[in-house]
Amino acid sequence: MSLRIGDTVPNFAARTTQGMMRLSDFRGRWLIFFSHPADFTPVCTSEFMAIAAAAGRFEALGCSLLGHSVDSLFSHLAWIRAIRDDLGVVVPFPIVEDPTLEIARAFGMVHADVRHAASVRAVYYINPDGVLMATTFYPIGVGRSVDEMLRTLAALVRTHDGTVMTPEGWQPGDAVLSPPEFTADAVFAASGPTSWFYRKSGEA
Repeated sequence: MSLRIGDTVPNFAARTTQGMMRLSDFRGRWLIFFSHPADFTPVCTSEFMAIAAAAGRFEALGCSLLGHSVDSLFSHLAWIRAIRDDLGVVVPFPIVEDPTLEIARAFGMVHADVRHAASVRAVYYINPDGVLMATTFYPIGVGRSVDEMLRTLAALVRTHDGTVMTPEGWQPGDAVLSPPEFTADAVFAASGPTSWFYRKSGEA
């Protein structure tokens, strides 16, 4: 079954390019756990270069990065060395191997009966308590936007305490929205720019 927003994500232990890790090692911080279809492929390489270049921006939001694919650890290691040697980019975050598809199945990236995960390009935004807050899936031929990953993360961090909401196209520093009050008095009292369903807050 696919994970749903609000679910506690399944823990796992696996080999990564930075040694054995458990997903629970990241508790206490935001985590973006993202999967790519295959090493040594053009779209995935472009994504990893861009995510690596933006690693400091994710860190500034208190977020760790964890890559994943069903390729072996040896493939991961050869790929990140090729990215460094041929393209001059160091991948600073770990990448999980998953040759048995155990993790892919546990996260609902693939159907339980599938024998390969070549089409998986998933992103899971996990809060410091290990709860899934947002997720996106892309087909094999469409690369992710790192700017949108950062924007989504910033919005999740900003709204995490439940006191504000972010409107369409929100960017860090923009005005946020106040949650509506669910009483008849609040509905009838609101008017004009302080409409009950669109109460803008000046606080960014």
